[in-house]
Amino acid sequence: MAPNLFDTTSALIVVDVQNDFADPVGSLYVSGGQKVVPFINEQIAGATAAGAFVVYTQDWHPESTPHFAKDGGIWPVHCVAGTWGSEFHADLSVVGSTVKKGTAGEDGYSGFTMRDPVSGAESATSLEDMLRERGIERVAVLGLATDYCVKATAMDAARLGFATTVLADGVQAVNLAPGDGARAVAEMVTAGVTIG
Repeated sequence: MAPNLFDTTSALIVVDVQNDFADPVGSLYVSGGQKVVPFINEQIAGATAAGAFVVYTQDWHPESTPHFAKDGGIWPVHCVAGTWGSEFHADLSVVGSTVKKGTAGEDGYSGFTMRDPVSGAESATSLEDMLRERGIERVAVLGLATDYCVKATAMDAARLGFATTVLADGVQAVNLAPGDGARAVAEMVTAGVTIG
């Protein structure tokens, strides 16, 4: 989805461009995370100019959650609600609505769904409703990180029937294991997501 393809039936979903992921001193820094911000800002400007809906997802965790390693999960403490780490990167253009995820300690990978890390029960965020009430048919997804929150958000969008494109120049992978980013891209393509 090139910038000139944005229109009033499309949305740009900006995933988790927050200090803990995008700043080199963030607690869960994604290598190169800050380097995608200028491209993301270009897409935001193009989408806004075309009348597309721009929405941001934001990890917003409590201080303790089974999502964190200190409480039995796999991740360092990150994006605790109201902290510097949870704030959007200072260079990011923020012009739209925000969907906070993981607010009650859930795993907040997808912008659309959250999962209780103990019971596995899933619950919806407000994102799908926001898109449906605006008549959105197509979404472009970018942000951090390719192999977790971008992948989960894009695959959920495709599953929910939105024509979904991930803008490759606007994402970076964690690569917890070598090749995770490439594997995530392959999974997204298999799920019907276009890589643009």
